[in-house]
Amino acid sequence: MRLGVNALRGITVAVGWAVLSGASTAHAQDYPTRPVRLIAPFAAGGGADLAARRLAERLNNRWKQPVIVHNIAGGAGNAAAQAVATSERDGYTLFFASLPILVTNPLLYAKLPFNPERDFAPVILVSDTPHILLTSAASRAGKLSEFIAYAKSQPGKINFGSGGQGTSLHLAGELFKKVAGIDMVHVAYKGAAPAITAMLGDEIQMMFDNGASAMGHIRGGRVRGLGIAAKARATALPEVPTFDEGGIANFYSGVPHGVLAPAGTPAHTIALINRTINAIFQEPDYRKVVTQAGINLAGGEPAQLVDYLAAEKKKWQPLIQSQGIKAY
Repeated sequence: MRLGVNALRGITVAVGWAVLSGASTAHAQDYPTRPVRLIAPFAAGGGADLAARRLAERLNNRWKQPVIVHNIAGGAGNAAAQAVATSERDGYTLFFASLPILVTNPLLYAKLPFNPERDFAPVILVSDTPHILLTSAASRAGKLSEFIAYAKSQPGKINFGSGGQGTSLHLAGELFKKVAGIDMVHVAYKGAAPAITAMLGDEIQMMFDNGASAMGHIRGGRVRGLGIAAKARATALPEVPTFDEGGIANFYSGVPHGVLAPAGTPAHTIALINRTINAIFQEPDYRKVVTQAGINLAGGEPAQLVDYLAAEKKKWQPLIQSQGIKAY
């Protein structure tokens, strides 16, 4: 896969030049003058959909124009990405992207209906929702170190589940196997919910989950959170230690999101959207609601999204290729 870092940086430079030259100010009154469509690559009703709708509502309030979330689920996000890639380059179609669509999908699928380098312009890195390692509350392992010791004593006999082959939950498990030096068997389910059910029935012994889903199960007492794959404990789950605290240094994994536009969208429009979203991220009530959902806000310039994509590629590409992981 080629993320096209140089090409994307070129777009970022163009955005910065537009701001410096005053182009964004000159054209601010021209956008938006009609409804904006925010394409989300997941079904309505889930945690990611709620995050997209929260952002759309705040954009609506600031722009005084409807910002409509358009859910295009299926195909691991590829259908939604194609819809954005083939949209008009005028800023009225934006992509609330799960970033693995741009980073890992090109490694997992033999053919895609879009090109991450050619078809998208970065706008802003929105957030990251860290993965949490879960076990059944009935598990004998009460700590991350205890689970690792148990898994090492049972090589090839421990099953870990995920919401599907090649999903971020699967890849997090494969990365955990590698860094912890343990041998586990992956079992793919059609979604995180059936994987949770399987864990409660001891068909699998652990899995990764994230966000409101993981928090709900932990608070319900059905599962135990042994570690959060982030640099700091989550405000909403202070009882779950980081992997660093559990003895696995620099283990970070999650579901990141960003906003992108079709390539060729005017630089002044991208600059205006970026500035508006950064302002929303500073609203105290917005930050509070998002944090309580287990989401870490990001923000910044388009270049930060470019750098994040490059870092994610560097982390996941060797793992996917060495393990021969493919989506099916």
